[in-house]
Amino acid sequence: MASRSPRGARSHDAWDCLLPGPPSRSNGGAADCSNFGLLAYGAGSCVVVADPRSMQLVCILPMPPSPAASASAHASLAPFVTSVRWTPQPLLRDLSSHEDPFTSHLRLAAGDRQGRIAIWDLRSRQVLLWLDLEASSSSSSGRMGIQDLCWVRSDSWLLAAIHGPSLLVLWDTVTGRCLWKYDASPEYFSCIRRDPFDARHFCTLGLRGFLLSAIALSGGDGGSVSMQDHRITGISDSSSDLQKLEKDSSGSASSLSPAHALFPLFFARLCFSPVSKSILVATFPKELIVFDLNYGTTLSAIPLPRGFSKFMDLVPDQDRDLLYCAHVDGKLSIWKRGEQLHILCGMEELMPSIGTSVPTPAVLALTLRQSESSVQNIGRVFTNPSDIQTSLVEDPSNSQASLAEDDTLSKILNKEIDAALKTCLISISDDGKIWNWLLTSERDVSDSTKEQVSGNGTNSPSITLKLTEPVSMKISLMGQLHLLSSTLTTLAVPSPSLTATLARGGNNPAPAVPLIALGTQGGTIDVVDISASAVAVSFSVHNNPIRGLRWLGNSRLVSFSYGQVNDKGGGFTNRLVVTCLRSGLNRPFRLLQKPERAPIRALRASSSGRYLLILFRDAPVEVWAMTKTPIMLRSLALPFTVLEWTLPSAPRPIQSGPSRESLASKEQISTPNTSANTSSTESKVANSDSTVDDTSESFAFALVNGALGVFEVHGRRIRDFRPKWPSTSFASSDGLITAMAYRLPHVVMGDRLGNIRWWDVTTGLSSSFNTHREGIRRIKFSPVVPGDRSRGRIAVLFYDNTFSIFDLDSSDPLANALLQPQSPGTLVLELDWLTRRTDRNEPLVLCIAGADSSLRLIEVNISDTKTGSITKSRVLNERFRPVPLCVPMLFPTAHALALRTILQLGVKPSWFILNNATTGILPYQIPDLVPASPSDLRSFMIESTLPSVGDIVVPELLLKVLEPYRREGCILDEERVGLYASLVNKGSAARFAFAAAIFGELSEALFWLQLPHALSHLLERSENKSQQSSKPASISEAESALLNRIASRERSAGSITSEAVKYGQLNMMAFSQEELWGKANEQIAWHAKLDGEEAIQKRVHELISVGDLEAAVALLLSTPPEGSQFYPNALRAVALSSAVSRSLHELAVKVVAANMVRTDNSLSGIHLLCAVGRYQEACSQLQDAGCWTDAATLAATHLRGSDYSRVLQRWAGYVLHSEHNIWRALILYVAAGALVEAFAALRDARQPDTAAMFLLACHEIYSQASPNSQTDVETSITVDEKQSFQLPLRNLVDEDIKAISEFYGEYQRKLVHLCMDATPTFD
Repeated sequence: MASRSPRGARSHDAWDCLLPGPPSRSNGGAADCSNFGLLAYGAGSCVVVADPRSMQLVCILPMPPSPAASASAHASLAPFVTSVRWTPQPLLRDLSSHEDPFTSHLRLAAGDRQGRIAIWDLRSRQVLLWLDLEASSSSSSGRMGIQDLCWVRSDSWLLAAIHGPSLLVLWDTVTGRCLWKYDASPEYFSCIRRDPFDARHFCTLGLRGFLLSAIALSGGDGGSVSMQDHRITGISDSSSDLQKLEKDSSGSASSLSPAHALFPLFFARLCFSPVSKSILVATFPKELIVFDLNYGTTLSAIPLPRGFSKFMDLVPDQDRDLLYCAHVDGKLSIWKRGEQLHILCGMEELMPSIGTSVPTPAVLALTLRQSESSVQNIGRVFTNPSDIQTSLVEDPSNSQASLAEDDTLSKILNKEIDAALKTCLISISDDGKIWNWLLTSERDVSDSTKEQVSGNGTNSPSITLKLTEPVSMKISLMGQLHLLSSTLTTLAVPSPSLTATLARGGNNPAPAVPLIALGTQGGTIDVVDISASAVAVSFSVHNNPIRGLRWLGNSRLVSFSYGQVNDKGGGFTNRLVVTCLRSGLNRPFRLLQKPERAPIRALRASSSGRYLLILFRDAPVEVWAMTKTPIMLRSLALPFTVLEWTLPSAPRPIQSGPSRESLASKEQISTPNTSANTSSTESKVANSDSTVDDTSESFAFALVNGALGVFEVHGRRIRDFRPKWPSTSFASSDGLITAMAYRLPHVVMGDRLGNIRWWDVTTGLSSSFNTHREGIRRIKFSPVVPGDRSRGRIAVLFYDNTFSIFDLDSSDPLANALLQPQSPGTLVLELDWLTRRTDRNEPLVLCIAGADSSLRLIEVNISDTKTGSITKSRVLNERFRPVPLCVPMLFPTAHALALRTILQLGVKPSWFILNNATTGILPYQIPDLVPASPSDLRSFMIESTLPSVGDIVVPELLLKVLEPYRREGCILDEERVGLYASLVNKGSAARFAFAAAIFGELSEALFWLQLPHALSHLLERSENKSQQSSKPASISEAESALLNRIASRERSAGSITSEAVKYGQLNMMAFSQEELWGKANEQIAWHAKLDGEEAIQKRVHELISVGDLEAAVALLLSTPPEGSQFYPNALRAVALSSAVSRSLHELAVKVVAANMVRTDNSLSGIHLLCAVGRYQEACSQLQDAGCWTDAATLAATHLRGSDYSRVLQRWAGYVLHSEHNIWRALILYVAAGALVEAFAALRDARQPDTAAMFLLACHEIYSQASPNSQTDVETSITVDEKQSFQLPLRNLVDEDIKAISEFYGEYQRKLVHLCMDATPTFD
């Protein structure tokens, strides 16, 4: 069942989560990095979204509790987030639906322990859709928790989810329907992954080695799935460990719990090989397995090396064909694929032993930043380090200042144009830290050789990379994001009074600071800067949990912890520490040699930070003067229950000392005892007090018998403060006072029965009411500013971990109270008001430490109407960021498309450099929308010789729209600006690939990388065809000249070597004969040792596909006579070895092959067709059987010219319509020479901008390859009067090109209107 959330408000109502608690094993290692670079991971009941490049927090998405659980319990904790996955949906170019959140590129799926899946919209930070199976039991224990999630492509993007231990479900994320279910009981599903070669294909791995391979078929209602199951062998050691765990956990866990809840330290992970299709790599705790889906067998099983901790996680490197395996002990092993098995080539530490706490934090998750690898690929393919300076000099007429800016940019960013292979990894530890690692391969000197390349009569140096085996791997820590480090125990907010002075002396009042101090279970103090939503500093202070924490002014903290002594004497060891935020020093005080009888119960610090009350259990209260060396003033031996200092906001009541009234209430403290204690205190302290301080502070208290009192500390003297008592009795006969708040002139008390009493110490007026709730644990006065209507607003925390807000100045506080929702998403551990409010129109802000260790802020907007208090969820203040958040995908969709267009058309790198006038005053200050002069913007676009497409005025308008982002500095960071500067003049394909990679469209980036190679392939085939119909001598010269021009292009997008084309992710878009044949030969070595009848049949098929008939015949003749395949194999062996080629023999073999196809023995029939040279028909039959890659391999081996093109074109149609991979289909269309079909595919996909850019790239590459020749395949089409398009086609007519240009112009104009209507957002 699915439910939609309202679109008008955020799902978490008034809750705005500021910082999450640390992740744990209960989150199941939930982490995912999006294609555009944002990291999302589960931490408690929240989803944390961070930017790994700048190591900044983007936002927090708190999961609300289940409505069913909320209805069955008084208060409910939100469940743990157990899996997160970003949608692969790219940035839509269809402007008619760009605001539809259900097709947004910022969707995020999050599953929890209660079996719910939330589809979040990151832009609005609201839940778009809830996916829930609705288990029969409404309690949380009866729900099947989410183990893993995976997006799968069908007609649209579907979501595959593992519910409980063994249920696999396919969801429609638009309608919320459950399309398909598969129950694999009694297996335990562990993870689910999508095939990078085919987005419809996904595999699910079980803990016992069960492997389910499934394909989501298109058409119908989307619920049609093709399945095939396998069993992975070679995991005997891990299986025996699992059996032991099952015996130990039998009966202790729910049968509906997912695998990570049943076996939290038993991990089974799966990944697809990024190089070889149908090859899987799986890790179990003690084995690393390579599995072939086509053969259904294990290719290699590598046991865990001796001395290594168990495998935990597995991440493939898309570029270097490496595997990164995280281990339970926090180490990282690096594996490289060999011919038969993977070889260990490195071991690194993900948790450094220096600078970490004891015990060492655990690594919970590991993920790879794929967007970084894609951008680096573009730099390695298109960038020549010697051309950086040339690319930065954009115009000879530039001023000296502009050239100086370019020179500065080159010096700063030149180091990033190194062609060394780099991999960016992200690890997450349970101490709340995100680690950003950079893995580099250290090479020999011989790996990079300098050559001289001649061109136009000049020699220019270049570097040719030889991709060899890495000598060693080096890991470097590039950044760290520190969030809350441990379970929260307490919270403290500074509220210095006017008597609080600055640190290190002086009489200036200490201002309020935007800081919150948090005490943790691990003994650390985390100081949070709320304006930056980050941990500003963390101090390791105690070895035990921090029990209490208070501010002393605004720059010092006092905390305490205690530990019980286990020796014969017993007792407690109390530890008190003063921490200075400025110096970072921790100074213990009140050091005792022996354990004490009673532990410290609480600390109470005065608003000025000068005095401290230390409360003990069953021991006198101590009063300390918190000077540089704290001094104990005296102890108060009274049975206190609560003590609270007065708050600084209200003035003291005007009373003279001699005329003060005595304590007249019958519930007052015994006058002789109190007077004697006070007198002795005054005499004791006055003797040593050499200075007289005019300021004073007082604290109120309650005793066990319900009596109340107020003491005043004047300088270093303590005396009785005699308030005006109420005439009515204030004795607490029915409940012990458990909480108190004191702000002159009000004293407010709460008891364990839920009663709230208060009185005015100056007038004696009093009142009380019952909250009808459980006992009251904490009362906090809200801060007041001049003009406030009420001075009696209080926040009350109850013992059931809920809270309410009351206004004591109202006629009926209970009726006008703001009652906290029963299910806010977390139980409240501690609360306090933020004291930075300066205007009465500003909302009140309540700081809350949740029981899930999260720090949250809630805004309380007080209404003067009878409706009372209301809450409103909105941004408090603009968040301060030390560096801009450069994530263009977070822009409004129209502005993101505008930036993409500008990057594609080409903008000068100096546009990204801020003016000194802008950066000198306030860094990253938001400027006005309109720039200084429109003429300045026009000059930023690069000069291009390409024909114009679309509206030539639009780029200037788009630059004007993007001006706020440019001045804010949040478009591209320095590293990426340097990369863009190095390739902006390398051709249109280079710019298009860069823009696609920046916006997370990795398949499109690969398409632009392969496009020059595909067009070169098309030109070579056309030249070979023209060579056969012309004179040999002249054709040879023309072919040599054309090929030389293609190979020697330096500043075009076609400067790609064959090594680079075959490298990394470009294997996914292989199309040439050499590439397909080479990949097929590479896989043959993996299967050399496999036996069995089915395996032999597939090996014969592979050998015939690559043209190795001798090896195929030998393998067929090795079939034993008693085998069931002896006669078919013998027949094929005779046919393959026969040299007969007459028509009668050919016809007979063709008939036999047709009969074999009818009996569903298509492979044998195909082999017979190959024996007689019918390769075209063999490829058609392979394609009809669904063996598209095999058909392409066979065609690459035996077919040439138009025959090979027909195979590629049909393959492209299948990839486009069935696999829904438009970019792979486009590259196949280009290689086949079917540019008309390629443009039609872009038109049907509603991508007019890509169609126009594709047209420009084809023109540029072809015109640079043959600038002065007009071959038989070239067509010249005029769009305007000045320039014309040159394309290697005859079937594109003038109207088609004009239609593309007009369609793109219409798209540009509509985009400009949308950009003008959208408001710039910088966060």
